Amino acid sequence: MNKNMRSKLIERLPRQRLLAAAVAALVLAGCASTTINENFTSVQQLSQERLGGEVKWLTTEDARLQAQTDVDALLAKPLSGDDAVRIALAYSPALQAMLYESAANSAAATQSARLPNPVFAFERLVRDNAGARELELTRTLSFSVLDLLLLPARLRLADYQQQASRLTLASNVVQAATDARQAWVSAVAAQQSVLYFQQVKATADAGAELARRMQAVGNYSKLQRAREQAFSADAVAQLARAQQAARSTREALIRILGLNEQQSSALKLPDRLPDLPAAPKDEASIAKTAMAQRLDVRMAQANLEFVAREQGLTRVTSIVNGLEVGVTRKNETGLSRQKGYDLSVPLPIFDFGDATRARAQATYMAAFHRAAQVAVDANSQVRENYGAYRTAYDIARHYRDEIVPLRKTIAEENILRYNGMLIGVFELLADSREQIASVVQAIDAQRDFWLADAGLQATLIGRPMSSMSMSQDGDSSSASGAKAAGH
Repeated sequence: MNKNMRSKLIERLPRQRLLAAAVAALVLAGCASTTINENFTSVQQLSQERLGGEVKWLTTEDARLQAQTDVDALLAKPLSGDDAVRIALAYSPALQAMLYESAANSAAATQSARLPNPVFAFERLVRDNAGARELELTRTLSFSVLDLLLLPARLRLADYQQQASRLTLASNVVQAATDARQAWVSAVAAQQSVLYFQQVKATADAGAELARRMQAVGNYSKLQRAREQAFSADAVAQLARAQQAARSTREALIRILGLNEQQSSALKLPDRLPDLPAAPKDEASIAKTAMAQRLDVRMAQANLEFVAREQGLTRVTSIVNGLEVGVTRKNETGLSRQKGYDLSVPLPIFDFGDATRARAQATYMAAFHRAAQVAVDANSQVRENYGAYRTAYDIARHYRDEIVPLRKTIAEENILRYNGMLIGVFELLADSREQIASVVQAIDAQRDFWLADAGLQATLIGRPMSSMSMSQDGDSSSASGAKAAGH
């Protein structure tokens, strides 16, 4: 390259832009840990404001020991739903793995924004010329000018990747908190149901024993005794299923919280689920809040903005996708030292970049329509989950305010009739079983509400959860209650 060509090339380069890019590259060299901490801080703030717990990153042995001490303190008393979320966000090994994976992705994004290192090439040639040994040394230092020119675009890509990593981590944290709360609800409800199935078995055993004695004295038929014995035998199976459900849901909670064997033994659950709130959440405010803070909507918008900004860059790189400048020095025996520059540019002869530009345009349109679909899905998921939440609330309230009080009134009236010898002991036992079955179904309805409430909270933040279906007669607890009521 001659002097005039080199000077023209240098004049065409926007010097201020190159200087700014070079300074930015130097700044990025030491900001990987800072960006990782910023991402963690933003997720930590989200968890404090929206999830009822604080995400803790156990990066030192002291932090791990402190976390274990905090968990032991929470397990010293019956574990609440909020405490279950706190343990999951501050102690669970699964969540700690998510935090480190997010840190790795953030570091990779920071690395991608840095300029590639200059390349140093050394060449040593020896030639025999009429018995004389001639030595030729060539040293070249080159770097990519195109990478320097495109550094602002690389910085934008790195920023987008950091934002994506931050939102992905937030979504995973929301999922962890939701899983912990729903596992806690299922475990408490299953434990609460066991208590009532034990009462069902007790009344069934009493009825079977009474039927045996009455048949022995000739006051009860073989068919009547067989019915009472069949119900007693069925109650044993129902209680066994309820106890297994309680063990399974408890173990599921232990796994989600990441408790060790000693902590698992110390885990105590409340005797019953929390009461229903005085009033359900308002649907209009729910929908408005969801669209303002859903993580998937924000991610789709960020992706669309990034793809749109990259359209102009693609038009340039589709034609010129490489430009390197190098400094060369050459020493040769018997000759004066040579030095100069070299420039390499790909020639667009076979590939004119039309396919690349078409792909970029299609990518933008795909991102545009995907963002629109995400908004549609978000609205639909909020409506669906709110419908499940409101239905679960209405059913649970109906059991609390209507069915269970009616069953209680019937039981009180039957006791009066029994005391007046208007009904027998078997009628009284049958009514007691029906009342217990109604209470079990009320527990199921209350469980469904709190599961739907946790799912709705996750949907509002942007981790879509499928709506919780109401308990059907096919469920073990509901089926048991139906059998008891129908006896």
